Amino acid sequence: MRTRTQHADVATTELETALRGGPFHVALRAAITARGLPLQRVQHHLSRYGVRVGVTSLSYWQQGARRPQRPESLRAVRALEEILQLPDESLIRLLAEAEERSDPERPTGRSYRSLVEASGVLERLLTELESPLDGGLHTLGHHERVRIGARRELLGRESHHIVRAHKDGVDRYVAIHHGDPGCAPERTTVRALENCRTGRVRWHRDTGVLVAELLFDTRLRAGETFLFRYAFEDGTAGTSSEYVRGFGFAGGQYALQVHFTENALPVRCHRFTQHSAAAPRGGRQELPLSGHHRSVHLVEPRVRSGIVGIGWDWE
Repeated sequence: MRTRTQHADVATTELETALRGGPFHVALRAAITARGLPLQRVQHHLSRYGVRVGVTSLSYWQQGARRPQRPESLRAVRALEEILQLPDESLIRLLAEAEERSDPERPTGRSYRSLVEASGVLERLLTELESPLDGGLHTLGHHERVRIGARRELLGRESHHIVRAHKDGVDRYVAIHHGDPGCAPERTTVRALENCRTGRVRWHRDTGVLVAELLFDTRLRAGETFLFRYAFEDGTAGTSSEYVRGFGFAGGQYALQVHFTENALPVRCHRFTQHSAAAPRGGRQELPLSGHHRSVHLVEPRVRSGIVGIGWDWE
């Protein structure tokens, strides 16, 4: 008969093996077993991190019946790494590998792995700026113009943003830029164009994520609206094949226009949507390229949580 110490040694060995080779659900189950925590306790610990996940979902995750996909679920996975005393990114890495194996032909410009890694980096950068994901502002309208250059690169983008404060004292907005693979975020320029000025800027080289404070000259009271414009000048990466915008919260109108230079026109363009980075793409619709203005656009009258974007094919 095994002693308690022997049982613990076996559980630790199984956990180490699962963390090295996966899959995700086996590693999660091994970690929970090694720590001796019932799922109700795991759920309680998650709630202390501000993450709500049901016991049923946790059970499905460790059985392999479902995988975490939505942003809140990915936050839970990162919290589980701390709660279960696991190395940083250990569960996230296995989750990304599982998603890529399940859909190896996923048609994306950025892999699921890169989007998941970027989400974790974004949380850390926002924490550095002491900025919550919400920020005290609701978006009423967001009109975005993306420029693609002669080398087929993402030259930059300009945003015209209309917001309403839902609490008193809001005096800034944190803008996020996710450059194409291979970009150099430290060489990206942030420009405050109207009704704002640039504050602190942070970036992460490997993922191409950059966040920038846009400071208002007033403190908004709850219910007040504000309009401002800003831009990111990039042009540091290679060929661009899509532009993606993620929404953590439902909101107002969103319009996206992609403009191409005359000597670098794609052969076709389309729009798409995703419920999350891990979900399959849907809502595909061909978009006509305006010959005179060399642009395509989409309009979402009222955005929902998830991802929307425009992709294009080169010859």
